Amino acid sequence: MTNTCGFKNRQKARLKVARAHAQVADARREFHHQLSTRLIRENQAVAVEDLAVRGLARTRLAKSIHDAGWSKFVNMLTYKAARYGRTFVRIGRFEPTSQVCSTCGANSGPKPLDVREWTCTDCGSVHDRDHNAAINVRQVAGLAVTACGAQVGPEPVLAQRREAGSHGSPPDARAA
Repeated sequence: MTNTCGFKNRQKARLKVARAHAQVADARREFHHQLSTRLIRENQAVAVEDLAVRGLARTRLAKSIHDAGWSKFVNMLTYKAARYGRTFVRIGRFEPTSQVCSTCGANSGPKPLDVREWTCTDCGSVHDRDHNAAINVRQVAGLAVTACGAQVGPEPVLAQRREAGSHGSPPDARAA
């Protein structure tokens, strides 16, 4: 006589875990779609830094890094930028955006991840690591503006008619 009860319980537990993983993956994918669409629609240009995900996955942040799905998110930004006629710029992973002072341009060298705020040794400016990196990414991508406010990078693209607001009849009237 074989014990099929244990096998059936194992199968039920396996399916329950598979459903939970599928729900998490669907929620992540939905979040990525909504966020990437919003970023592309609200901005003329988007610049991202190409992260060394494999290297970051070896740190204590490994679970968070893998859970974020950065590569899929960047791919969504890429194809949505092309679809909506926006500028998408990817900055190389070896660009020292968090090491260079955004005020004077001095490179102070690598810092451990736990250093969130630092002071430039040349000009004395105090920088938040992430904010400073964002300014440097914008400058490297050519998306910065001059002092008079003129665009340095590509010209802005006008919003397409279908994304500029509500046009035509309400959605339920179109379905009929």
